[in-house]
Amino acid sequence: MATLARALRPCAITVNLFSGARTPMPSGTQVLLTLRDGNQNTVALPDNGYFKVPTINVEGLQSFDNFGDSYAVVVSAPGYSQAGFMPVKVSPQAPAIVDIMLLRKDAEFRFRDAGWESLQQNHPDCAKLLAAGAADDAAADDRYTQLMEKQPEVLACFFNLMTAMSQIFLPVGTPLDYIKELIWDDSKQQGMKPDRFFAWADKKLIDQVIQAGHKQWAPEVGTALFHSGASRSWKQVRFGEANVQLTFHEGQTQKIDGVDCVVVEPDIDYYKDPLAHTILEVVVNTVTHTLTDPRQVYVLRWMAGRHAGVPNFDPPYTLI
Repeated sequence: MATLARALRPCAITVNLFSGARTPMPSGTQVLLTLRDGNQNTVALPDNGYFKVPTINVEGLQSFDNFGDSYAVVVSAPGYSQAGFMPVKVSPQAPAIVDIMLLRKDAEFRFRDAGWESLQQNHPDCAKLLAAGAADDAAADDRYTQLMEKQPEVLACFFNLMTAMSQIFLPVGTPLDYIKELIWDDSKQQGMKPDRFFAWADKKLIDQVIQAGHKQWAPEVGTALFHSGASRSWKQVRFGEANVQLTFHEGQTQKIDGVDCVVVEPDIDYYKDPLAHTILEVVVNTVTHTLTDPRQVYVLRWMAGRHAGVPNFDPPYTLI
């Protein structure tokens, strides 16, 4: 553990570094730490900000008693994608703590503990939804295995969304209680994708989102511009980044087990701010012909959850 001191106000930030396996970074990994206060001044750090420990304590940071107390923490390392978090509010009363995940640029998905039998035992909601509509358990197992082996990004996206939605509490239950069956057929461009999935959901889910209100959800303006054929959409507002969005296609209906269902399209955007989402995500993806990356969603949602103090974001895979 490294401890740094500066002769200013007695404020501090503790930076904990984690790998894509959700475990502390190995000691000896050299990282570059950059801190900027809310006035956009870079904090001078010993050794030019280079460290080789997973926990870095920065003490003696100045308190401005205004927006200047909102620090930005940025960490980079050779072979890793840069990561950071802001705002990190400092106070003389207690040190601020921020957990940063550094992901290797060549990180691969590891579903080591997500075999079909393990999934049924440890993540029954995921297994139940993946099996819905299959002829029998063997067919469900085969379909799942094919997805894991041939489309790992799609499976990772599914796990990201399922894990995040399991932590959203509606007036009655979670969104998972209302999703009945996945749509696997891509004939209407509504199959399983690396940045979202489509499914049949009890239409009561819409009422549940509305009842949850503005403290949990913000309605999206111009839904059809971003989601072809959609009627209404709401985005979670709990975190600064990586919020779940639920988009509904109410023109598509079907009865499943006697329940009136509509198509729901869950996804996770990088950015909470609509303008940032449009310029930095939608436009970039359109120009570069790319999709929102489940790896980046994994990192952002994990860090956002740690900062908010909610249960750990722990989908049944890691990035190694």
